[in-house]
Amino acid sequence: MSNSFTAFEGERCLASGVLADVACAVKRAERTSSAPIAIFNDATGRAVDLDLRGTAEEVAARYASAITCPAAGLATPAEPRGRGRPKLGVVAREVTLLPRHWEWLNAQPGGASVALRKLVEQARRANGDADRQRAARDAAYHFMSAMAGNLPDFEEAARALFADDRRAFVARLAAWPADIRDHVIKLAYADRAE
Repeated sequence: MSNSFTAFEGERCLASGVLADVACAVKRAERTSSAPIAIFNDATGRAVDLDLRGTAEEVAARYASAITCPAAGLATPAEPRGRGRPKLGVVAREVTLLPRHWEWLNAQPGGASVALRKLVEQARRANGDADRQRAARDAAYHFMSAMAGNLPDFEEAARALFADDRRAFVARLAAWPADIRDHVIKLAYADRAE
């Protein structure tokens, strides 16, 4: 769901899908809507702000080539790559380690960078399911907080979500508006079987 966004007009789901489509739907709805419109990144559950100035065609063009930045929860226009290893998508960042860690990394075949990449890939394979479940839970909670924080049983639903008690979680959402309830469940459990 990293490239999926959902817009809500009040308690009603207005649009869901790629950013350009959602932005255009919001642009069209802005003219007639009296309810507040909020747009959410489905990967993070966080609200995003979009630049909806101009015509619908200009808005579509602005976000047609957008890529998502899940860490920030924002969409940014795709930028040409600079120097480095563009085919691999390598990104340089600072890593702070103790001297003994650097000694061990530098002694590994291929050096520190290769050793770190191998360690990260190994951790991703070992913890992949748990990481995906945590990210889904966090996205559901962020969305819930924004859209359902004042709804009945919010705190109990949040407790059930963090306890991974799906039955209690779904039961607590029963009285919520259908579109909000369905989207929270989708965010929390989309990657898991019933």
